[in-house]
Amino acid sequence: MRAALKLNLELEGYFVNAVDNGRKALLEFRLARFDLLVLDVMLPEIDGFTLCETIRLENNTVPVLFLTAKSGSDDRIRGLKLGADDYLVKPFNLEEFLLRVKGLLKRSEKQEFETSADKWYVFDRNKINFLTYEIMGVDGFRQQLTKREAMLLKLLIDRKGQVVSREQILETVWGVDVYPSTRTIDNYILAFRKYFEQNPKEPRHFHSIRGVGYKFTD
Repeated sequence: MRAALKLNLELEGYFVNAVDNGRKALLEFRLARFDLLVLDVMLPEIDGFTLCETIRLENNTVPVLFLTAKSGSDDRIRGLKLGADDYLVKPFNLEEFLLRVKGLLKRSEKQEFETSADKWYVFDRNKINFLTYEIMGVDGFRQQLTKREAMLLKLLIDRKGQVVSREQILETVWGVDVYPSTRTIDNYILAFRKYFEQNPKEPRHFHSIRGVGYKFTD
């Protein structure tokens, strides 16, 4: 199916990279600029849901279309909650698939005209721009985040009010081949408290849940 889809997309005039597992897909995504991603859910090494969430931490604008046999409503809702723009279930009509691809690309072109000024996330007296990695902290200072800081920060904010486990953080922010210590994540949380908390010793926004993980509240 991968080869057939690649051929039909190329016949429509698109340039296509096609890979057979989630790890390769993530590497390709980080090496080049893509206008659209088409993901299966049941991928080897890194599944499509995890891949989508990781991509969304790094890039919140590239359109994502799930094309999968996972047809349950819970799967569809999960995919859309993780940041997918569309969800098409196998078996599918090729013409419909091509129309959805065309529609997502048109929508993406319009979004490119938006300025980064519209991309600020605001809480308390803090502002975060996930396009430029720039923050305006509680005391008015400006700081440029590292990519890893921005990814972890976005993961916590996207799951506002939920406890995010250390395992989930390692899988989506660091990746399956990197195993930082728990202390490494703690240091990032301490940095966030320094940036954003009125009193870092009594945090209101960034919480450590002993033995479980971390939580953001606005």
